[in-house]
Parts: sequence; structure tokens; C-alpha cells
Amino acid sequence: MAKIKSVVNAAEYLSLGISIVVAIAIGVGLGFWLKSISGYDIFIFVGLAFGIAAAVLNVYKAYKNQLKSMDELKDENRYKPQNFDDEDDE
Repeated sequence: MAKIKSVVNAAEYLSLGISIVVAIAIGVGLGFWLKSISGYDIFIFVGLAFGIAAAVLNVYKAYKNQLKSMDELKDENRYKPQNFDDEDDE
């Protein structure tokens, strides 16, 4: 069961990396498309800027999701610090 959970977690991180690349590629693609329609080269950079903004938004959403997950784990008893008394009573 633990092996499956680690594979799922790895897939989540992999999908974040892929979503960053895809967001930037879509932005640049739209920039090239707008350049071909209008003839202005600036649209490539505008598309790149939108792609980077979308990638940053994806990272922010993943960060917020991780914070929510950590807050849920914080309340579990197995992750709370326990007090062990190692003092000798001599």
C-alpha cells in the first residue's frame, strides 16, 4: 500500500512539471498564432508572458494544496510530539 501511495505522490509532482511546460508552450503557441494573424512580433512575447503567468499560477495552486494537506496531517495523533521521560528517579 505504501508503494502505491509513493507512486501517486510522484505522479502529482510529475504532473506539476508537465503542466508548467504545457502552460508555457500553449502561451508561446498562441503568441505565434497571433503573430501570424497580425504580423507583430510582440505577440510572441505576450504569449510567453501569459504562459509563464499560467505556470506560476499552477505552482501556486500546488503549493496551496500541499499546505492544506500538511494542515490535515498536523491534527493526526501519530505526528504530534510526544513527551518521553528519560530521567532516572534515583
